[in-house]
Amino acid sequence: MTEQSPVTTEKAKPVLPDAQTVTSVTHYTDHLFSFRLTRPQSLRFRSGEFVMIGLMGDNGKPLLRAYSIASPSWDEELEFYSIKVQDGPLTSKLQHLKVGDQVILRPKPVGTLVLDALLPAKRMYFIATGTGIAPFASLMRDPDLYERYDEVIMCHTTREVDELKYGADLVASLADDPLIGEFIGDKLRYYPTTTREESPKMGRMTTLLKDGTLASDLGLPPLNSETDRVMICGSIGLNNDMKAICEAAGLTEGSNSSPAEYVVEKAFVG
Repeated sequence: MTEQSPVTTEKAKPVLPDAQTVTSVTHYTDHLFSFRLTRPQSLRFRSGEFVMIGLMGDNGKPLLRAYSIASPSWDEELEFYSIKVQDGPLTSKLQHLKVGDQVILRPKPVGTLVLDALLPAKRMYFIATGTGIAPFASLMRDPDLYERYDEVIMCHTTREVDELKYGADLVASLADDPLIGEFIGDKLRYYPTTTREESPKMGRMTTLLKDGTLASDLGLPPLNSETDRVMICGSIGLNNDMKAICEAAGLTEGSNSSPAEYVVEKAFVG
C-alpha cells in the first residue's frame, strides 16, 4: 500500500551548495520510492533528461548519482523515482528522506531520451524496466510528445506486480489531467509485464517484441523504421537486446546531434 508523506507549505532554505528541499516522499514497496524537490528558478531541462543529485558523504564530500527527472519540463517541482539498496552508498541514505530535508542537485541536465534526438514518425515506443520508467514519466506528461506522435506505447517490465504501481498510477491519472489530458486523448497505450510474479501479461519485453506477442496484443504491425521510433531505458541487458531488435528492424541509433530512429539511456539509477 502506498504511503504518502504530508506536503508542507513551508520550504526550508537550502543550506548546502546546490541543495534543494524535499517537498514529498512516497514509498511504493520495500525497495521503490519517489520524492519531489523544489526546483531552482534557473533550471531549464527537456523532458527525458537527467541530472546529478545526492547527499553529503561521510567524508564530507558530495555523493552524487545520475537520476532521470520524472517530472515534465513544465512542472514547478522536480520528481525522482528510485530504488532502495540497503548497502548502496547513496540510496541507502536517500530512502530515509523526509519532507524538509536537503538534497544536492547539480543543475546541468543532459541525456539522450529527448524528442529532439529522433526523426518524425507515427508511433513512439517507450521500453523500460524497473525505475527506467522515470524519464518516460516525464515525457508522458509533455504535450509536445502527443503533437509529434499519433500513438505512444508505454511498455514497462518489472519482476513483481507491485513494482508496476508507480507507472500504472501515473498512466491512469493522465486522461483526466487538467493540463495535458486533452493532448493525450486516446493516443497513450500502456503495456505492463512481469517476469517473476504472476500477472495478466508475463514475460520480458524483448521476448514479447521478438515473438510478435506485443504487436498481436495491441493490434500493431512489426517495428518499422519509417513509422516507429523507440526509446529504451533499463538494465544493460535490456539495452543491448533492444538495440539488436531495433537494428534488426532497420532502425538506426540517434543522438542529440544526429537524430534517427531509436535512442538508449544508460545513465540512470536502477
